[in-house]
Amino acid sequence: MTSLPAEQRKPHDPAISPWLVRLPILAVTGVLLTMMILTALVGAYQLAFRERVIPGVSAYGIDLAGMTSAQAQAALEQRFTYAQDAVFTFRYNAGESSDQVWQLSAGDLGVSFDAAATANEAFAAGHSSNLLNNLVDQILIWLNGRSISPIIRYDQSAAVRQLETVAAAINSTSQDATLTIDGTEIQATAGRSGRTLDLTSTLNRLDDAILGMSSGGELPLIINETPPIAWDSEAAAQRARIALSGPVMLVADDVDGGTLGPWVASVDQIRALLKIDTVSNDDGTLRYEVSVDPAPFQEYLQTLAPGLLATPEDARFHFNEQSGQLEVIKPARSGRALNIPQTLQRMEEAIFSANNRVVPMGFDYTAPQFPDNISAAELGITEMISEGTTTYTGSSQARKDNIITAAARFDGIIIPPHTMFSFNRYLGDISPEEGYVSGKVIVGGRTVDGVGGGVCQVSTTAFQAAFYAGFPIVERYAHGYRVGYYEGGEGVGMDAAIFQPDLDFRFMNDTDYHLLIETSVFPGSNSVQFRFYSTNPGRQVVRQGPEITNVQPPAATIYEPNSDLQPGQSLQVDWAAEGAEVRITRQILDLNGNEISEDVFYSNYQPWGAIIQVAPNDSRINS
Repeated sequence: MTSLPAEQRKPHDPAISPWLVRLPILAVTGVLLTMMILTALVGAYQLAFRERVIPGVSAYGIDLAGMTSAQAQAALEQRFTYAQDAVFTFRYNAGESSDQVWQLSAGDLGVSFDAAATANEAFAAGHSSNLLNNLVDQILIWLNGRSISPIIRYDQSAAVRQLETVAAAINSTSQDATLTIDGTEIQATAGRSGRTLDLTSTLNRLDDAILGMSSGGELPLIINETPPIAWDSEAAAQRARIALSGPVMLVADDVDGGTLGPWVASVDQIRALLKIDTVSNDDGTLRYEVSVDPAPFQEYLQTLAPGLLATPEDARFHFNEQSGQLEVIKPARSGRALNIPQTLQRMEEAIFSANNRVVPMGFDYTAPQFPDNISAAELGITEMISEGTTTYTGSSQARKDNIITAAARFDGIIIPPHTMFSFNRYLGDISPEEGYVSGKVIVGGRTVDGVGGGVCQVSTTAFQAAFYAGFPIVERYAHGYRVGYYEGGEGVGMDAAIFQPDLDFRFMNDTDYHLLIETSVFPGSNSVQFRFYSTNPGRQVVRQGPEITNVQPPAATIYEPNSDLQPGQSLQVDWAAEGAEVRITRQILDLNGNEISEDVFYSNYQPWGAIIQVAPNDSRINS
């Protein structure tokens, strides 16, 4: 290709601006320069803070920018005074006159500030080994700042050691109450609670305060109380003191209203029987109880009981035939027996009573069958149904006295329906102690001196009244020989002998009505009488006899020595009597005359000779 000549070339186009080229070049050049400047600045920054904390970093409120680690550590150490300034107060009041107080700083409790570590952490901000990361961190710190948390260390073991020292001054073991008796001296000590510092709970509260950087103040100690098992002994001690404050006296009334006793339990006896026991409460604790051992008292009361026993006694009555009412001739009396458990309870109450140390014995009472206020209508007593009367003319004074004594035993007694009457039961013991005197009595088929002569006069009279009342005669014995006293009036074969304890006179009240027996002795006529009051069940009694057979002449006279008699003197003490067999027949008829039953009463009397007492040298005395 041929090039155009110079003169043929086109001139430069004036429409294209040269800045179009220059501007990009300038821009690129500017960027490069800027980058070079920034690089120079970054390099200078890095070089300036290579050994210093970069700007924007602070700790504990201190701006640490530009400080070396050592400078930052020094500045932080001066700023941290918490370990010394924060003081915690621990107070314990156990009820004593003054509190126990412990004051410990946060440093004492294991709080410390690691300024070096905090400074190192502040220096580490923007100083990693990665340049790019450092640039990013430094920019962010420069824009936002960074506060380094102070590294505060809490050595809990130091706090534990300090609290253990506090615990050593507080902790104590519980102490049980005590009660001892030395002779009559009573010693009592009160129980005391134990206490233990709750180390874990107290430490938890301390931890919260320290970790919250509390400025200090009072922290409550957590104390666990350990109560004693036996808390109090004073009440029991006071009870024991009362028990030993004096003797206790037992008293009782006799059946006639008099006073018996006193029987005294001395202080020494009470002391020997005191018992101290521990008893469980509902809450698991124990208490002392003071009591007395009742066994020795019980044994003693058992020995007293027989002497205090009384059988119930029915009232005794007479029947007023005009009014049809009963009249009391002897009041009823309740029976009683010593109530040992009740008396023991009263004794214990008195032993532990400061004011009343006299103990009335306790009794169980038995009401009489026939009290004073019972009426004739209740008993079915409406009329006299029979009576028996015998005479004792010619009796000695001793015999008369015994008749009066024996007859009185039966006056006013009541025999219930369908009940057996026993003469010996109501007669009682024939003895001087019961009011009987010595006289002539029939023993072993002969008359001898003895106590109670004349009692058979009374049993004979009772038999005759029962005979004519129509009561079944259950037990009746004739005398060994005929006795004139018993044949005046009813004649032979109507006697009844008794001899304790073998021979008795008994009959049955076979009716539906009670039987009232009245007795009377008439000294003017030398007679004794039994009257039976009841209701006639609809019967009448007819006696046949006596039928006397096998009559035998009296035995020979017997002469006995009597040292009280002088020669020529004599004393007849028994009279001759024929022997015989006697039959008495009793017919019981209804009111229309029809026979209900028939009884035969048989008596076999031995022949009997007179007995005459003479002087000891009398020739008539039988060899």
